[in-house]
Amino acid sequence: MSILVTGGAGYIGSHTCIELMNAGYDIVVVDNFYNSKKESLKRIAELSGKEFAFYECDIRDKKGMDHIFKSEKIDAVIHFAGLKAVGESCQKPIEYYDNNVNGTLALCEVMKDNGCKKIVFSSSATVYGMNNVSPLKETMPTGGTTNPYGTTKFMIEIILADLFKSDNDWSVSLLRYFNPIGAHKSGRIGEDPNGVPNNLMPYITQVAIGKRPFLSVYGNDYDTHDGTGVRDYIHVVDLALGHVKALNRVLSKSGLDVYNLGTGTGYSVLDVVKAFEKASGVTVEYKIVERRPGDIATCYSDPSKAYEELGWKAERGIEEMCEDSWRWQSTNPAGYPD
Repeated sequence: MSILVTGGAGYIGSHTCIELMNAGYDIVVVDNFYNSKKESLKRIAELSGKEFAFYECDIRDKKGMDHIFKSEKIDAVIHFAGLKAVGESCQKPIEYYDNNVNGTLALCEVMKDNGCKKIVFSSSATVYGMNNVSPLKETMPTGGTTNPYGTTKFMIEIILADLFKSDNDWSVSLLRYFNPIGAHKSGRIGEDPNGVPNNLMPYITQVAIGKRPFLSVYGNDYDTHDGTGVRDYIHVVDLALGHVKALNRVLSKSGLDVYNLGTGTGYSVLDVVKAFEKASGVTVEYKIVERRPGDIATCYSDPSKAYEELGWKAERGIEEMCEDSWRWQSTNPAGYPD
């Protein structure tokens, strides 16, 4: 079985590539390195002990993508490729809609033309918007997203659902995940954002390594146990294994399935800071600043459906997430070399 992984050099994509090969799949990786580095591909090969096909291509390039499908026998696609920074999406909405939505449309068109109708889509808990109460369930209404990034994920879910409605031979799995952190146990691959990190953990690790002076904590007056925002943090390896489980299902049947991939447990910003300090032995300086617009107090999942239907559940706790994040950052203080 040959699986095309779009955005396979990125943070979640790279960890999923390793778990796919560990599970016996052959992979073909496509990436344009907008937010990733070629070095990660070398380390995927090193950690897996296996070689794999790679193409540098933008998924909006239908001619280039068609060449890949014609050159490789692709049985299914795991689709990660996309722009992913909430703040940046508010400043560059056109780029986000073009890359994420048009890119997915182009990908699906090429898949259809080549008789490949099996896709696992990397969606996000942002599709639930601000009006649902945690724990979030797959049956809750979606929409009401607060930024263009979240809206692109919502739109793509609708597109893929409509695609299945129009042709029931398709097999589509929409994975709504929460806040991935952590890194591969080896410390060889991890999250390496370009510029200022948008996510909590890489910001914490960059403060701990001395790259940034302090962590900005956006608000401490939320209705939570310590006033800071509560989120569902999931180890990236658990998340990668969830994609393998979803792929197994997609390959075995047609249909449209939606799954939350989370732990079902919420941790506040300060909970994560304290857990990281304990795991690393390093004090993380932080300052309380104003809330960010669009942030909500609490967001965590009900992941029971994924356990019942896929046999998947998150197994790694917050301590292990912090230990692995620190191992990656402390042994790669500047991230991947260019």
